[in-house]
Amino acid sequence: MKVTPMLNQSQTLVLESPQQHSSDSFLSLTDVSKVYPTPKGDYVVLRDINLTIASGEFICLIGHSGCGKTTLLNMVSGFAQPTDGNVKLRGKSITEPGPDRMVVFQNYALLPWLTAFENVYMAVDAVHPGKPEAQKRAIVREHLALVGLADAMEKKPPQLSGGMKQRVAIARALAIRPEVLILDEPFGALDAITKEELQEELLKIWNDHRCTVLMITHDIDEALFLADRLVMMTNGPAATIGEVMEIPFPRPRDRTQIMEDPEYYNLRNYALDFLYHRFAHDVD
Repeated sequence: MKVTPMLNQSQTLVLESPQQHSSDSFLSLTDVSKVYPTPKGDYVVLRDINLTIASGEFICLIGHSGCGKTTLLNMVSGFAQPTDGNVKLRGKSITEPGPDRMVVFQNYALLPWLTAFENVYMAVDAVHPGKPEAQKRAIVREHLALVGLADAMEKKPPQLSGGMKQRVAIARALAIRPEVLILDEPFGALDAITKEELQEELLKIWNDHRCTVLMITHDIDEALFLADRLVMMTNGPAATIGEVMEIPFPRPRDRTQIMEDPEYYNLRNYALDFLYHRFAHDVD
């Protein structure tokens, strides 16, 4: 079912049912719930999550803290299992982590005693131990160059800026060619200029390779620039998908052109209303 509320005489905002999507079901979450037992009883983090994602889609998730966004991505990555329901990739249930799904964390998760090259090489070697040494090293160099670190690959994390560390983490994830790239608010700790630079780089890499991306963000502008669809979560506990917004801007995207489009502000205002009015936290 499609929901299309009128914004004015010339602009419409297209929303879809959170239970359906017309694309093929490359990645699917069906009737997913996550419950943790506590001494005071069951704590329901997520309930009735239904979402299908097509191969090559770029999906952003947004919602207030505590709404289960990271828990949802942990079930896709295989770090956690649903209490009820199924999470499937290409029709096969996800039961554990695997190289077909790579995660980029906000805190980079780099080993500080290894160089940028060695941090990426470790992942490539673990996934492709049988590849010739020269080929593995070439893959590492290629992907560090892809994120603009060809001249910094021998530096260790303490010698790198926050943006450079995040580039290493992205290069490490991409170097093993995952089918699904999972990003847990990867740019949240960066300054505004570095954040925009990495958003541009991420889009360019995604346009070139088109792996499926699931990304948590608290930044509506970031989601509108990057994503095909924006999944908006209700408040926790017992959070679920409230609405799924289709983002209509054609690709490749130009930030300036998008921000000059009146539809951009219609979409932005709708998402803000969802988060801060219809699903705002209670005020004491």
